[in-house]
Amino acid sequence: MRPAHIATVLEQEFLSTREGHHTPVMLWGPPGVGKSQLVLRVGARHQVPVIDLRLSQMEPSDLRGIPFRHGDFVEWAPPAVLPDAERHGPVGVLFLDEINAAPPSVSAAAYQLILDRRLGEYRVPAGWAIFAAGNRQGDRGVTYTMPAPLANRFAHFEVETNLDDWVSWAYANGIDERVIAFLRFRPELLFDFDPAHNPVAFPSPRSWEFAHRALQKFASHGSLLVNTLQACVGPAAGIELGAFVANLDNLPDLDAILRREPVTLPREIDLQYAVASALVGRALRAKSESQAEANAVYGAILEFAGRFRDREMGVMLVSDLHRAIGQEIFAVPEFSPWAQAVAEVMLY
Repeated sequence: MRPAHIATVLEQEFLSTREGHHTPVMLWGPPGVGKSQLVLRVGARHQVPVIDLRLSQMEPSDLRGIPFRHGDFVEWAPPAVLPDAERHGPVGVLFLDEINAAPPSVSAAAYQLILDRRLGEYRVPAGWAIFAAGNRQGDRGVTYTMPAPLANRFAHFEVETNLDDWVSWAYANGIDERVIAFLRFRPELLFDFDPAHNPVAFPSPRSWEFAHRALQKFASHGSLLVNTLQACVGPAAGIELGAFVANLDNLPDLDAILRREPVTLPREIDLQYAVASALVGRALRAKSESQAEANAVYGAILEFAGRFRDREMGVMLVSDLHRAIGQEIFAVPEFSPWAQAVAEVMLY
């Protein structure tokens, strides 16, 4: 399932705790596809705590707590890391990351916690959602086969990579437009992991964020840039991104495009992707200006989008523009003539 749909599932499961309809969710997927980040986004969106409990680092007794004598009986003091309404708040997310990396003796201790929302006398606060994540067995991670009694306590979803979802996230989080343009040009490199070869560095949504950071730190360091990109996304993808970035000196003048001056479109397809991504970045920066100034930028970009010989390229540019700035694009006068001009592409 694509990340945007997974995000909706997690959102609804979090909200369902109020009505008592919550079902614990297990996210499966290879390393680096953003499973943990999807869960953390729920907490950030609602400004509630997310307790990341790594069962792989615990003993069975760590979950049950410490026994102590109370009169003629023995009671258990639950561990402080478990959600507590007084300490952590009445609403939140209990996240069991890498749950299938825990040995069976520990995962067995979590059965009651996950399904019954309790451990002995301890009870998970009613407003807390329970989410978990783990790598698949074929991904060369440290994993155990999930016992059937534990698996049956979750609703299971597999996280897939999706370029449009990643691009939306990338623009919203300030990822370098050169990385976005490169992946529009080479979409198959968003995620390229072959567990049979056991690579150390490989392209993934997570490692492309590392490549973004490398561009900020080493862009002025000549040949060192390619080495640092390879360290993030692997030898082949690192070389390709380095060559792509080096070729961007041939980009047309973006300021001239925004001034609606005559600009020659590059013939190279990689440069067309680069222009499109750079213009979406300009639109995002224009959102902080006055509405009139922002609309002028959006209008210039829409006008330019209609000039692509390959109309699908213009559609991609406007689609990314819509994901980046939202419904405002529909109010710009230039949108209607652009939409009419590409109606055939949009329909067929």
